[in-house]
Amino acid sequence: MKKQALKRAASLAMASAMVISLTACGGGGDDKGGSSSGEAIPTIDQITVGEDYQDIEASIKVLTNRTDIVDTVYAGYAEQFMELYPNIKVEYEAVTDYEESLTLRLTTGDWGDLCFIPTSVDKSELGDYFTPLGDFDTLDPVYNFCTEKTYDGTVYGIANGGTANGVVYNKKVWADAGITELPKTPDEFLEDLQIIKDKTDAIPLYTNFSAGWPMGAWDAYIGIAATGNPDYMNHDIVHTKDPFAKQDDMTGPYAVYYTCYESVARGLVEEDPASSDWESSKARINNGEIATMVLGSWAVQQCKDAGETPDDVGYMPFPITVDGKQYAGAGGNYAFGINNQASSDNQIAAMIYLKWLIEESTIYEDEGSIPALKGEELPDALADFEGVELLSDNPPVEGEEELFNDVNNESEVGINNDDYPNCYLLESALYGTKTLDEVIDEWNAQWSAAQESLGVEVNM
Repeated sequence: MKKQALKRAASLAMASAMVISLTACGGGGDDKGGSSSGEAIPTIDQITVGEDYQDIEASIKVLTNRTDIVDTVYAGYAEQFMELYPNIKVEYEAVTDYEESLTLRLTTGDWGDLCFIPTSVDKSELGDYFTPLGDFDTLDPVYNFCTEKTYDGTVYGIANGGTANGVVYNKKVWADAGITELPKTPDEFLEDLQIIKDKTDAIPLYTNFSAGWPMGAWDAYIGIAATGNPDYMNHDIVHTKDPFAKQDDMTGPYAVYYTCYESVARGLVEEDPASSDWESSKARINNGEIATMVLGSWAVQQCKDAGETPDDVGYMPFPITVDGKQYAGAGGNYAFGINNQASSDNQIAAMIYLKWLIEESTIYEDEGSIPALKGEELPDALADFEGVELLSDNPPVEGEEELFNDVNNESEVGINNDDYPNCYLLESALYGTKTLDEVIDEWNAQWSAAQESLGVEVNM
């Protein structure tokens, strides 16, 4: 279960050689001119970038999963920032197998200064590892997606921008197949994939199964995109009996998992999902070898940048219609978190760099994502979302802040975390070991058992 992930990691880390040393420089000074050891850490709203802490000296390490641009784009951000703060050295480290590696490294406390918070960290554990960035009521009007990394009124992470949930596709391939209207239901989507298979040489849907984490993207669609209900993920699914069961109007979680399962069962995906490759898939959807990938809108720019035909890469809403209307969930990418075990100078330096990065750098324009700062323009990638309502999940009601996590973990279904239940779904479809309904019945039984174990009130 997810709550046990960091506990397991702690014991593994004792014998692990993954402890990374970090040498930091401490600077002296007084109020907002520098910092000495043990000085109170300001919240992000208390810092004015370019004015405060000009004399602080520190060397900070930023961990990222972006192995493809760490030495180019991200190094460029660091250089720009260091022109503004020459006494703060910013170094990036790209980490492969990010989730597994970070889950281990967090337990050491000596991993660096700023990272993307891994999904293995429950909200209740955020304060064990990360520096408070500010009060929710103060930061929520300023930044998007604050709810996602807030616990007990304190924000511990700010999203590296956000995404709308949809499907990356090659517009030319779809047009060459004779498809003139984007699908709005699971069956229309599956029919279109079959047409692409019959009329083009492209792989209709590429799963990126071997990487694992791309399969987790499907979970992001079972809430708002499948229901149009912003209360679904943090309230309704927890209190619903058999939430994965089929709905007559083909909405809800079942519709999402049906789309995934049937794509595989009908042979509309890559021939050998176990040998799929994430990095090369970006170039292949750019050049038309792949027609479609189910990923958040964050992936659009990466796919555009991966080849010579960026204009062929588009983004469509996920194909589910609720009472005649389509919806898309908008949520945060990985959230930045600051190491609360770093020196006070390094925590302050990391706070300054974080604020500069999310407010003054070109990171969101470069990555084509929804900016962290509220009020900024949406990316061009969402051009096909005209008429689609973008919604974000509402926060849990008071007293139920951890209820979804508790039920999800107790059930071991593994929605939206690194357990990737959709990998199990794909394997069942690929090898014919279980029907979709058998998988769904399993998940409903596990969910019901968790609800009963935790004493959750269930609406029949």
